[in-house]
Amino acid sequence: METKVEPSNGHSRQLDIVPSTEEKMTDRGQWGNKIEFVLSVAGEIIGLGNVWRFPYLCYKNGGGAFFIPYLIFLFACGIPVFFLETSLGQYTSEGGITCWRKICPLFEGVGYATQVIVALLNIYYIIVLAWALYYLSNSFTWDLPWASCNNTWNTNSCMAFQRGNSSINHHENTTSPVIEFWERRVLRISSGIDDIGSLNGHLVACLAIAWVICYFCIWKGVKSTGKVVYFTATFPYAMLLILLVRGVTLPGASRGIHFYLYPDVERLSDPQVWMDAGTQIFFSYAICLGCLTALGSYNKYNNNCYRDCLSLCFLNSGTSFIAGFAIFSILGFMSYEQNVPISEVAESGPGLAFIAYPRAVSMMPFSPLWACCFFIMIVFLGLDSQFVCVESLVTAMVDMYPSTFRRKNRRELFILAVAVVSFLLGLIMLTEGGMYIFQLFDYYAASGMCLLFVAIFETVCIAWIYGADRFYDNIEDMIGYRPSPVIKYCWLYFTPATCFGTFAFALIKYSPLKYNNEYEYPWWGHGIGWILALSSMLCIPLWVAVKLYSTPGTLRERFVFLTTPSTELPKTKQEQERLLAIFAADGDGLHQKSPPTKDGYFPVDEKESNC
Repeated sequence: METKVEPSNGHSRQLDIVPSTEEKMTDRGQWGNKIEFVLSVAGEIIGLGNVWRFPYLCYKNGGGAFFIPYLIFLFACGIPVFFLETSLGQYTSEGGITCWRKICPLFEGVGYATQVIVALLNIYYIIVLAWALYYLSNSFTWDLPWASCNNTWNTNSCMAFQRGNSSINHHENTTSPVIEFWERRVLRISSGIDDIGSLNGHLVACLAIAWVICYFCIWKGVKSTGKVVYFTATFPYAMLLILLVRGVTLPGASRGIHFYLYPDVERLSDPQVWMDAGTQIFFSYAICLGCLTALGSYNKYNNNCYRDCLSLCFLNSGTSFIAGFAIFSILGFMSYEQNVPISEVAESGPGLAFIAYPRAVSMMPFSPLWACCFFIMIVFLGLDSQFVCVESLVTAMVDMYPSTFRRKNRRELFILAVAVVSFLLGLIMLTEGGMYIFQLFDYYAASGMCLLFVAIFETVCIAWIYGADRFYDNIEDMIGYRPSPVIKYCWLYFTPATCFGTFAFALIKYSPLKYNNEYEYPWWGHGIGWILALSSMLCIPLWVAVKLYSTPGTLRERFVFLTTPSTELPKTKQEQERLLAIFAADGDGLHQKSPPTKDGYFPVDEKESNC
């Protein structure tokens, strides 16, 4: 225990017994070591977007020239916001909501916005794992079911691929067995969102398995998460290396790599290229989701989070770059085998993982082996991202109501409740019309616009209201030195300006969602999508309005009160020295043997605290 000593009128003192930072962290939990933190963050940020989105964006937006806008957004937005959220969690030792409450109560809505996005993400992201598990279960066979047309789900128009020519392209009305397996066997897709249809029992079982695995990865908090990530964060790298070596040794691999990296500088004049670069940074780095804040909050106070963040950011982008060689070498092989332009085989998103790549492995010798390697990689890439997102939501709620959820077994039961509710809500995406709902969630719920909107308020709150210099003082107190001033200037100017410009462009260039660029959603489908998007974005202005209205005093007094940081935040050395000077000058004989702690508390003997 430590005693907080506050001078009052005269020479009397008020002694409040409060828990110390160390006691709080012991109760809350901490990473066993730095490696657990680094691997957990790596598992969160290195996910499916690195494999199925970044390589395609490079090819689509100018090849090597795409790295110019990508790197600009990386240094102007990605690294600054990534470091801001991680250091904020480490400094406050709080989750994604209560950290903003302590820094600036007026902007607590930022925390609620991030957790709404994460809650929606938890429902639909794990559906990809269900699909991957289903494909994986069908890969343990000598004849891959998507390689031939001799299955019950195939139609008369199905035509298997013949090596050396593009037979499918010679017949306009034919379909490939890969597409029929995806649409007729896996999705059993209906004609539209208004035709929901029945549940797919196989996918329900796969989703249940995915949630069971996810639950047991995090049910003991950082004690279990920190151990699981040793495997889930490193195993995909082994699979990616195997696929890379296999890909570059295939005939036609150089054709794919050429298309992946060939620089087309003229594409930089297209604003959409810059929009794609910005949204890729936000998706890939998992910023504005509260996950980084939650993971950083389990760090020790003096952990060098600045060095960790820089290393993780470069690891993430490097992984995306290397994954492009693995993916496009195999797509080049497909182009070579089918004798078609690579633009006809290069796809992004689920199309790459569940159509293009399965078709590629069906052409390889020992195809079941490569199918198993690929889908195991997809499962593990998605798994650690999923359970860290669930951990983020749980951490935020537990920190809001510690007396309720930190009791014995309460946290485990709460995680179980989150898993069960998310599982039940996700069942609608496993119906015959579920893919249309999945696309709505993917396009609106965790869209680039939502993340950009949150990023604007995060940087404005820290840099302009709390104070960039003050936060730099806090960081210096934690890591022992001040980070590069470039990051501070990004928080002040470049990041909010870039995010606002990209957000405005996204609104101006908004185009309604289409499935496969063909199916047009009804008006009410887009309405559901905008409800999903606004459910997070409106948290911030609504919270500001409600707090300003409900807080007593003049408008100026309300604003000052609501933008004043909590006194519970750790104090810097300068603040501790100032408190110590005030305490020593009070002169009532209770001179302390030790300076105040980082929380601003003065440790005293048990005898003195009992006086």
